[in-house]
Amino acid sequence: MASGNGVEALKGTWDYVDGENFEDFLKEVGVGMVMRKVAKNVKPRLTISEKDGKWTLRSESTLKTTTTEFIPGVEFTETTADGQEVTGTVRFENGKWIQMMRDKNGKETVVTRFINDQGQQHVTMDCGKVKAYRLFKRIE
Repeated sequence: MASGNGVEALKGTWDYVDGENFEDFLKEVGVGMVMRKVAKNVKPRLTISEKDGKWTLRSESTLKTTTTEFIPGVEFTETTADGQEVTGTVRFENGKWIQMMRDKNGKETVVTRFINDQGQQHVTMDCGKVKAYRLFKRIE
Protein backbone atom coordinates (compact mmCIF):
# COMPACT_ATOMS: atom_id res chain seq x y z
CA MET A 1 0.00 0.00 0.00
CA ALA A 2 1.35 3.41 -0.96
CA SER A 3 1.03 6.43 1.28
CA GLY A 4 1.12 10.18 0.81
CA ASN A 5 -0.77 12.31 -1.68
CA GLY A 6 1.03 11.71 -4.98
CA VAL A 7 0.22 9.31 -7.79
CA GLU A 8 1.99 6.45 -5.96
CA ALA A 9 -0.65 6.79 -3.21
CA LEU A 10 -3.31 5.69 -5.72
CA LYS A 11 -1.90 2.17 -5.72
CA GLY A 12 -4.10 -0.23 -3.80
CA THR A 13 -7.70 -1.37 -3.62
CA TRP A 14 -10.57 1.07 -3.30
CA ASP A 15 -14.33 0.79 -2.75
CA TYR A 16 -16.87 3.28 -4.08
CA VAL A 17 -18.44 5.53 -1.43
CA ASP A 18 -20.11 8.48 -3.16
CA GLY A 19 -20.49 10.42 -6.37
CA GLU A 20 -22.38 13.13 -8.18
CA ASN A 21 -23.71 13.64 -11.72
CA PHE A 22 -22.47 10.25 -12.95
CA GLU A 23 -25.58 9.45 -15.00
CA ASP A 24 -25.38 12.80 -16.83
CA PHE A 25 -21.70 12.14 -17.52
CA LEU A 26 -22.51 8.71 -18.97
CA LYS A 27 -25.17 10.26 -21.19
CA GLU A 28 -22.69 12.85 -22.46
CA VAL A 29 -20.13 10.19 -23.40
CA GLY A 30 -22.77 8.27 -25.34
CA VAL A 31 -23.81 5.46 -23.00
CA GLY A 32 -27.34 4.22 -23.75
CA MET A 33 -30.25 4.77 -21.35
CA VAL A 34 -30.57 1.20 -20.06
CA MET A 35 -26.84 0.90 -19.33
CA ARG A 36 -26.85 4.36 -17.64
CA LYS A 37 -29.70 3.35 -15.31
CA VAL A 38 -27.88 0.18 -14.30
CA ALA A 39 -24.42 1.78 -14.06
CA LYS A 40 -25.51 4.61 -11.75
CA ASN A 41 -26.30 2.05 -9.04
CA VAL A 42 -23.08 0.04 -9.41
CA LYS A 43 -20.50 0.43 -6.66
CA PRO A 44 -17.21 -0.68 -8.22
CA ARG A 45 -14.05 -1.82 -6.49
CA LEU A 46 -10.91 -0.39 -8.08
CA THR A 47 -7.46 -1.92 -7.91
CA ILE A 48 -4.50 0.13 -9.10
CA SER A 49 -1.05 -1.41 -9.47
CA GLU A 50 2.22 -0.86 -11.29
CA LYS A 51 4.98 -3.20 -12.39
CA ASP A 52 8.07 -2.24 -14.37
CA GLY A 53 6.52 1.06 -15.47
CA LYS A 54 3.25 -0.47 -16.69
CA TRP A 55 0.18 0.59 -14.71
CA THR A 56 -3.03 -1.41 -14.35
CA LEU A 57 -6.47 -0.15 -13.37
CA ARG A 58 -8.97 -2.92 -12.67
CA SER A 59 -12.62 -2.07 -12.01
CA GLU A 60 -14.77 -4.89 -10.62
CA SER A 61 -18.51 -4.85 -10.01
CA THR A 62 -21.52 -7.13 -10.16
CA LEU A 63 -22.17 -5.73 -13.66
CA LYS A 64 -18.76 -6.02 -15.29
CA THR A 65 -15.02 -6.23 -14.72
CA THR A 66 -12.68 -4.17 -16.88
CA THR A 67 -8.91 -3.88 -16.93
CA THR A 68 -6.90 -1.04 -18.43
CA GLU A 69 -3.13 -1.28 -18.82
CA PHE A 70 -0.91 1.59 -19.88
CA ILE A 71 2.50 3.18 -19.75
CA PRO A 72 2.30 6.85 -18.75
CA GLY A 73 2.66 9.17 -21.74
CA VAL A 74 2.14 6.40 -24.33
CA GLU A 75 -1.09 6.38 -26.36
CA PHE A 76 -3.20 3.24 -25.99
CA THR A 77 -6.57 1.89 -27.09
CA GLU A 78 -9.15 0.59 -24.65
CA THR A 79 -12.70 -0.66 -24.71
CA THR A 80 -14.97 1.09 -22.22
CA ALA A 81 -17.37 -0.83 -19.98
CA ASP A 82 -20.20 -0.19 -22.45
CA GLY A 83 -18.17 -1.48 -25.43
CA GLN A 84 -16.96 1.78 -27.01
CA GLU A 85 -13.41 1.82 -28.31
CA VAL A 86 -11.41 4.89 -27.35
CA THR A 87 -7.80 6.00 -27.61
CA GLY A 88 -6.12 7.78 -24.78
CA THR A 89 -3.07 8.67 -22.78
CA VAL A 90 -2.39 8.96 -19.08
CA ARG A 91 0.06 11.44 -17.67
CA PHE A 92 1.07 12.10 -14.08
CA GLU A 93 1.22 15.75 -13.21
CA ASN A 94 1.39 17.54 -9.83
CA GLY A 95 0.39 14.39 -7.94
CA LYS A 96 -2.57 13.71 -10.23
CA TRP A 97 -3.35 10.96 -12.73
CA ILE A 98 -4.82 12.65 -15.80
CA GLN A 99 -6.37 10.38 -18.42
CA MET A 100 -7.45 11.92 -21.71
CA MET A 101 -9.64 9.80 -23.99
CA ARG A 102 -11.08 10.36 -27.46
CA ASP A 103 -13.85 8.31 -29.05
CA LYS A 104 -14.19 7.50 -32.76
CA ASN A 105 -16.19 10.72 -33.28
CA GLY A 106 -13.51 12.90 -31.70
CA LYS A 107 -15.37 13.53 -28.42
CA GLU A 108 -12.87 14.05 -25.62
CA THR A 109 -13.15 12.99 -22.01
CA VAL A 110 -10.76 13.81 -19.17
CA VAL A 111 -10.66 11.68 -16.02
CA THR A 112 -8.48 12.93 -13.18
CA ARG A 113 -7.59 10.87 -10.09
CA PHE A 114 -5.97 12.15 -6.93
CA ILE A 115 -5.96 11.67 -3.17
CA ASN A 116 -8.12 14.31 -1.45
CA ASP A 117 -7.67 15.80 2.03
CA GLN A 118 -9.70 12.96 3.57
CA GLY A 119 -7.40 10.30 2.09
CA GLN A 120 -10.01 9.22 -0.46
CA GLN A 121 -9.42 8.65 -4.15
CA HIS A 122 -11.25 11.53 -5.84
CA VAL A 123 -12.11 10.90 -9.50
CA THR A 124 -13.35 13.82 -11.60
CA MET A 125 -14.84 13.16 -15.04
CA ASP A 126 -15.26 15.90 -17.65
CA CYS A 127 -16.88 15.57 -21.08
CA GLY A 128 -18.32 18.51 -22.99
CA LYS A 129 -20.05 20.74 -20.44
CA VAL A 130 -20.73 17.86 -18.04
CA LYS A 131 -18.66 17.36 -14.90
CA ALA A 132 -19.06 14.50 -12.45
CA TYR A 133 -17.11 12.99 -9.62
CA ARG A 134 -16.81 9.76 -7.68
CA LEU A 135 -15.11 9.04 -4.34
CA PHE A 136 -13.46 5.81 -3.23
CA LYS A 137 -12.12 4.72 0.17
CA ARG A 138 -9.00 2.61 0.52
CA ILE A 139 -9.54 -0.95 1.68
CA GLU A 140 -5.98 -2.24 1.06
